[in-house]
Amino acid sequence: MGALTSIIILTRNGLKHTRACVESVQKYTSLPYEFIFVDNESTDGTLAYLSTVRNATVLANSVNKGFAGGCNQGIRAAKGDYLLLLNNDVVVTENWLEGLRGWLDWDRAIGIVGPVSCNVAPIQRIQPDPYQTMDEMQRFACKWREQNIGIGFYPHRLIGFCMLFHKKLIETIGGFDERFYPGGYEDDDFCLRARLSGKILWAACDVYVHHHGHATFTANGLAWNEQGLYNAEIFRNKWNLEVSAVELEKTGYNPSLIVEKVKTFSPEKHFVPLGEEEGLA
Repeated sequence: MGALTSIIILTRNGLKHTRACVESVQKYTSLPYEFIFVDNESTDGTLAYLSTVRNATVLANSVNKGFAGGCNQGIRAAKGDYLLLLNNDVVVTENWLEGLRGWLDWDRAIGIVGPVSCNVAPIQRIQPDPYQTMDEMQRFACKWREQNIGIGFYPHRLIGFCMLFHKKLIETIGGFDERFYPGGYEDDDFCLRARLSGKILWAACDVYVHHHGHATFTANGLAWNEQGLYNAEIFRNKWNLEVSAVELEKTGYNPSLIVEKVKTFSPEKHFVPLGEEEGLA
């Protein structure tokens, strides 16, 4: 369990959430890790704060490269054998990384693993005991882990707020599709390509983290619903879905039907290059 995990965190303002996220990682992570911060044009002091964080690489963009573009930058800079994408509005909990890494190492067929949380799509959402403070949340998370240790399931997809995978997965399927800008559906697309490559997804029921939800969009005055519709159109065209973007946003879709239809991963069609300075460290 001594291998390095590269924790990739994108920021675009939202300093309060970023600080809480970083401090929770520092407090509750005992396995070797490095921070890779990719800042998308913050103006609220975020960059100054990130420069004070130990064991961190900070990549500062003069323009907003979006979630997919920022993730690809972080992946290129990562030194770890494990890559973990973590939203800056997440607060992690005791044994979170041990739990996620344990599942990924348990079965080589697992391509991506994610935790359960609040304020996330239903596939990974649970109804936690009510808590008013982060200390109360941590107590709930410990109790939840004890009650659910060793429990997980195969989801149709995972949400990109907290995703762990081996670096080798990137070598197989590529990075994130930067057409999904600034954010939305890039994680759906990534999960589909992982499944088509023969990997399975895993939701770790015994790992709970707190997720504020859409904090970056809120901090920057962006309308999540409007952006979702734009990227839904890109997604439906890419995967030849017989529904409109409005229907896709309103009723969702079944990823397994796409996997059954497409059947296999085609490097020519489905591999997504990491972009500039292509390649892995």
